[in-house]
Amino acid sequence: MGNKRGLVKEVIDKMTPPKPAYNTVSTVIRVLEGKGFIDHKAIGNTHIYFPIITEAEYKHFAFDKVMNNYFENSYQSLVSFLVKEKNMDMDELDELIQLAEKLKNKK
Repeated sequence: MGNKRGLVKEVIDKMTPPKPAYNTVSTVIRVLEGKGFIDHKAIGNTHIYFPIITEAEYKHFAFDKVMNNYFENSYQSLVSFLVKEKNMDMDELDELIQLAEKLKNKK
C-alpha cells in the first residue's frame, strides 16, 4: 500500500485473485500485530493497521527464521541447497556468497 496503512478490506483489494476471505486476512493481520510487526489505530469499530518495523527489518527477521529452521544456521547448507536445487551458475553463486557474508557481518 502506498501510504503504508489501511483497513483489512484495503489490504484485500491490493491482492491478486484468487483473493482470500476477509476473516483469513484479518487473522493474519492480528498474528502480525501480535508478533510486533504492525499496530493499529482504532477509530470507532474500525481498525487502521500500519507497520511498526521497516521492510528491511522484516526481511532480516524472515531470513534468520529460514536459516535457523531449514539450514541450521549454516550458510554452507543454504548455498549447497541453492546450487543443487536452483541450478545456479558461478556468477550467481559468487553474488550469493558475497551477500551472505554481508548479512553475516551485520549480526
